[in-house]
Amino acid sequence: MPDGGTPVRRSLFLHAPIRRGPRAMLEQMLRLVDEDTPPDGPEGPVAVLERRLADLLGKESALFFPSGTMAQQVALRLHADARGRRTFAAHPQSHLDVWEEQGYNAVHGLRFHRTGDPFELMTARDLAAIGEPLAAAVWELPQRDLGGLLPEWDDLCDQVALVRGSGAAAHLDGARLWEAQTYYRRPFDQIAGLFDSVYVSLYKSLQGVRGAVLAADADTVRAAGVWRQRLGGGIADAWPLAVAAMVGLDALPPRMAAFRDHAIAIAAAVNADGVARAYPDPPQTPIFHIHLPAPRAAVERAGSAILAEHGIQLWGRVRSGPDPSRCSFEVTVGENATEFTPDEVAALIRDLLTRAGA
Repeated sequence: MPDGGTPVRRSLFLHAPIRRGPRAMLEQMLRLVDEDTPPDGPEGPVAVLERRLADLLGKESALFFPSGTMAQQVALRLHADARGRRTFAAHPQSHLDVWEEQGYNAVHGLRFHRTGDPFELMTARDLAAIGEPLAAAVWELPQRDLGGLLPEWDDLCDQVALVRGSGAAAHLDGARLWEAQTYYRRPFDQIAGLFDSVYVSLYKSLQGVRGAVLAADADTVRAAGVWRQRLGGGIADAWPLAVAAMVGLDALPPRMAAFRDHAIAIAAAVNADGVARAYPDPPQTPIFHIHLPAPRAAVERAGSAILAEHGIQLWGRVRSGPDPSRCSFEVTVGENATEFTPDEVAALIRDLLTRAGA
């Protein structure tokens, strides 16, 4: 239940508590383990998960981390040390900067070059305009805070080639790579193959408990293991996190295309109703935003009322914007949102805005 309040019975929010409670998670994990499953070693869950993801992403090696924050900072630190440069480029709404307290600088002495317009995708022209040597550039695929937008494949290839041609590394923030693949329709190893290093989250799209994996060449991964230990990430008994991730890895990527189709249908129903706007239109991935013609505070109050009356959680958080009379929230379609018909979502948004006085 959000903030200890009303119990959630249904949710448009992917990480709703109804799907992440201890009992639900443990029941899923028990399907993959038995009394003969070793907790560690080469046949333990962590090592098995590392090998599976290295193979899937077409990389020589992969390493488990307790958090994506640590994994990505380590990747950028290694690229910087290898090149004798301290600056990396990324979109202004990069998760590394917006949500991680500038840890890349506080811990590793790296500098972030914000590249491109905050409300548009980064382009090759933006990257070419950078007037200093880079250690690396980072692409978040899809760009979550832009509604799950992705560059077209040829554009992405051109951007990566430009960066690598300057001697910098290309790093993929692939926390939601599983969603991105539904648009590119290319094998995971082909997408990951553009990049020198790739991070994937174990708990976002894969709905695990926590953790991340960094995949790269064997030398980079060995060096990453040293930094993981220095930063306190070489934790023992990480097997429950690996098992939870493998549950999702087995079940969810094959369903992502269907999730995207449902996202497209929901977005179309919302836009046809005309009281709100779903963007992108159509969604490129199972992720999109619903933009509302009402202030955030009024929408939050209306959402709380819907939760109290119907047990329906519409979002994880409401996003404000430059216009104080408008706000938005994210929808990520997984098993959570397939429980709602497109017309039902449109009706819920209409009810939400009526309650918000819009």
